[in-house]
Amino acid sequence: MIGRIAILGSGSWATAIAKIVLEGLKNRTDASNGGDGIIWYMRRSDTIEEFRRLGHNPSYLTSVQFDLNRITFTSDINEAAKQADTMIFVTPSPYLKNHLKKLRVRLTDKNIITAIKGIIPDEDLVPSEYFRQVYNIPDEHLAVIGGPSHAEEVALGRLTYLTIGSVAPTLAEEFAKSIESYYVKTKTSPDVIGIEYASVLKNVYAIAAGICNGLKYGDNFQAVLMSNAVQEMERFLKAVYPIERNVNDSVYLGDLLVTGYSNYSRNRVFGTMDGKVYSVKSAQIEMEMIAEGYYGTQTMRQTNHFFKVNMPILDAVYRILYERISPASEIKRLTEIFR
Repeated sequence: MIGRIAILGSGSWATAIAKIVLEGLKNRTDASNGGDGIIWYMRRSDTIEEFRRLGHNPSYLTSVQFDLNRITFTSDINEAAKQADTMIFVTPSPYLKNHLKKLRVRLTDKNIITAIKGIIPDEDLVPSEYFRQVYNIPDEHLAVIGGPSHAEEVALGRLTYLTIGSVAPTLAEEFAKSIESYYVKTKTSPDVIGIEYASVLKNVYAIAAGICNGLKYGDNFQAVLMSNAVQEMERFLKAVYPIERNVNDSVYLGDLLVTGYSNYSRNRVFGTMDGKVYSVKSAQIEMEMIAEGYYGTQTMRQTNHFFKVNMPILDAVYRILYERISPASEIKRLTEIFR
């Protein structure tokens, strides 16, 4: 059912996903799962050439060496789509539409798995909804990857727990099995929309945590911030997709905590710069990597105009990033409403 797998993206998380998939396939080389190799789409052909020369991604997770005999590289998204049965999208959400504009191959008979932790700009849709509405991908061919999982720790082979979300149990279970290894443990969930929105919100809350760090708030307040953040997340998920879920599961709370506390978190780093009174533009230039939460903050605020959920942390981050309100005054306001 999974067949041959294509990875679409060239960043750190795409590189980590490629490592996970290749290691999961090592002992599964029968014809039903497409052999032990992958197709890897990268937009820039010069990146592919450097990768082939060095044996690793020239820009991200450079310590991870790959067996190039197991990778078919292409800079043509149509070639990747033609060869693949399962396509894992790991591009930053702001760039997904531009990649897909080049696509001429129908996707309706492919398994589409998104590892994108963001919302599609101008559409205000999570990736699974975008593929469903724009590309007519049926639910039984859609899945998402979630859970607390820094690419840097995957590169080091550290224990990682992933949740595969899909309303199609067979797809979720088969894909989950295909990526398990000695350090990757998996579980499945039917909560596709909840996992995707939670992965966007945790980036927003990580920016908030970084801002507080930059303002020299201590661990005591960070804990209060995170406990209020998970309550805010739960309120929103209940409003947008009211199914039974436990927000204390690792795919929700675990992902929130690792993104809010870890120094690997680019969203936390971005927030810390803002808390130290960097301009947003200066922080983005210095990081040289996309902090998904910056875009997620705006799109989540727009989405919440419809649902009208009480989300003071989201509102505070939005005002800091987009209305240039003082971080100190916005966080001070939160300290007065938290309990």
